[in-house]
Amino acid sequence: MEHTERLEPFSPIIEQATELAAQWHDGTYRKSRWREEAFRVPEGEKLLVPAITHVTTVAMIVQRAGWDDITVAAAFLHDILEDPNRYGDYLPADVLRTLVGEEVTRCVLAVTEQKFDAAGNLRTWRERKEDYVAHLRTAPVRAVAVSLADKQHNLWTINNALESGIDVFKPAEGRKKLSAGPAEQIWFHRAVLDASHQHTDMRLELLRAPLEQELLRFENWFEQVSRCL
Repeated sequence: MEHTERLEPFSPIIEQATELAAQWHDGTYRKSRWREEAFRVPEGEKLLVPAITHVTTVAMIVQRAGWDDITVAAAFLHDILEDPNRYGDYLPADVLRTLVGEEVTRCVLAVTEQKFDAAGNLRTWRERKEDYVAHLRTAPVRAVAVSLADKQHNLWTINNALESGIDVFKPAEGRKKLSAGPAEQIWFHRAVLDASHQHTDMRLELLRAPLEQELLRFENWFEQVSRCL
């Protein structure tokens, strides 16, 4: 199926999504950083990676793969229901729907993990991921595109951290460890790739290939580490 939609230079829905994402994620950060500091900071302070850099990268990935404004907007907002803001609040889906409409919200919901059960207890990592993968098989194809881009950037970041000598699977000062170990990460990213094959949109291939590359890169690292144990 050929997509010939004409894209306008300016998109109000993307502009609104970037503003909302920047406001929501303001003051929140990624779990770790692997690059050297680009500039000096006052003694006793540390440079952190703002969460907005991740959602922006994911949005750029799906845009460069040829997806429409609704998908790009959803990519900017893909963590807005799942992650709390700096005040510890969670955004209700109904509020998001009022702000950006049904199409964007449906896509965001499809890539949002259900972190808590009906009683408000935190679900296990495996439970959350199994549900995520199951929902991805029947999710809107836009959501699959966002998911593949999200996992690509996450795994690319993990790989670069590991190659820089930062063990993201161990806690350290100023850094939280990842919620699951290497074997679990391999299972999950492979499961996302497999689930994406339930959808046939050709543009997904542009997103599957780099995720597959990062997964192989990670598997090679894990194999080398396992040999040394």
